[in-house]
Amino acid sequence: MSEPEIDVELIDDAVLALMFLTLHKGRDWEPWRAWKSFDWAALGRLHEKDLILDPVGKAKSVVLTDECHRRCEEAYHRLFAKRVDQAATGS
Repeated sequence: MSEPEIDVELIDDAVLALMFLTLHKGRDWEPWRAWKSFDWAALGRLHEKDLILDPVGKAKSVVLTDECHRRCEEAYHRLFAKRVDQAATGS
């Protein structure tokens, strides 16, 4: 069986959704941050798309842009929320 071609856009969406689980910020004026324990290639792509600041450095978290924060929440709900048909059947 041949190896399927991987859609890195789907990987990036999954990383954004998982980043939503680790969102944090100190004070109201500080930017949103998320832990950066994800694939470096995916973080590099998110940086190239101007969704996060440069992930290279000693910090254990990465700074998100406002657009990234919005997309993290959207991806989280789109990928992980139970659909109405699933909730009704309990599966």
